[in-house]
Amino acid sequence: MSRVAAIQMASGPNVGANLIEVERLIASAVEDGAELIVLPENFAIMGMTEEDKVPLREAEGDGPIQSFIAQQAKDNGVWIVGGTIPLVSADDNKVYAACLLYDAEGNQVARYDKIHLFDVILEENSESYTESQTIEAGDHCVVVDTPFGRLGLAICYDLRFPELFRALLDQGVEIIAVPSAFTAITGRAHWETLVRARAIENLSYVIAAAQGGYHVNGRETYGDSMIVDPWGGVLDRLSNGSGVVCAEIDPVRLAQTRQSFPSISHRKFFCEMK
Repeated sequence: MSRVAAIQMASGPNVGANLIEVERLIASAVEDGAELIVLPENFAIMGMTEEDKVPLREAEGDGPIQSFIAQQAKDNGVWIVGGTIPLVSADDNKVYAACLLYDAEGNQVARYDKIHLFDVILEENSESYTESQTIEAGDHCVVVDTPFGRLGLAICYDLRFPELFRALLDQGVEIIAVPSAFTAITGRAHWETLVRARAIENLSYVIAAAQGGYHVNGRETYGDSMIVDPWGGVLDRLSNGSGVVCAEIDPVRLAQTRQSFPSISHRKFFCEMK
């Protein structure tokens, strides 16, 4: 078995202050025995506006945010899923929301660019979000071998698109990391349901690391970071505020669950009706 962790925080516009908090929380996770640590979406920057992250964009493999996470992984001897980091795109006014995976030696071993962008208006309070104005969408899913199992990457709004998770399953996924920053409104309505559903239907562990709390820009994020097992059971969770949730990933239990309840092999594919 391996011990994994999800970090929860309420990031602000000051990158340096955010990284100090990340370092503190990583140390707490390591002290609790975590070998794989998942950071939330936007861990390094939650700007006053969506445009604030664009000037901070980094080239892949080169930049202070990436160097910091790589060093944290190496110094602590742990794998880290680096939430989202703004990386350069062909459009100077946009970034990729890139989820980077680092191994215990500090090497980048995978990159996933957020595919589904949060362009919505919330009727309850008329909040609007238009991620596509500053983020370039990715176009491929990612699953990678790790010491803990086949790890798939997804980000926040991706949770609403089960076909992405089926694509991960087709690549042999066993553990899914989901860095997130759900709004308070959407989180109350759907967060737990979506996280547990993605675990249940894919018979996979889900590590959902969320932003949680009030932010300097006036935004409130839902939090409730959790680790869910392949049967949909919540192994650990944190309702709000900064902190760490930890749990054991048991590959034997995962294999036994998939064998005794073989719903994955029962999938049927329907063609369009004539």
